[in-house]
Amino acid sequence: MIAATLALVSQVGHAQTTAAPAAGTTSATPDNAILLTVFLRHDQSRPLSELNAQLARQNFYKAFPPEGIEVVSWNVVMGIGQIIVRRLPAGRLREINCVLEDTACRPYRTAFYPTYDLKAVGLAEHEKAK
Repeated sequence: MIAATLALVSQVGHAQTTAAPAAGTTSATPDNAILLTVFLRHDQSRPLSELNAQLARQNFYKAFPPEGIEVVSWNVVMGIGQIIVRRLPAGRLREINCVLEDTACRPYRTAFYPTYDLKAVGLAEHEKAK
């Protein structure tokens, strides 16, 4: 799964040359799900009302999150902006990238961190070490 995630991440740069997959074409399952943490760092030189107006013009909330993408958490972190964690099928990573490039890039600087869920493994190792 790690190799598949890294392969997909390396292909994200090609998102502009190929159309994204249709929304909702696959569902997250234990064998294909990744977590994607996105930092939306707001432009602190501009007032919040101006940033929100630009997000509205760019249809950010209409397009994001795409249908069928689970939002695990969506937090405002003072001094940073928004941190959003989603669970999605690895094959939809490009779709998320394209949606954010089209709708969030001017009000926010984005940073993407694809990850996978290690909770069960970590807890099992913890129990085994007791």
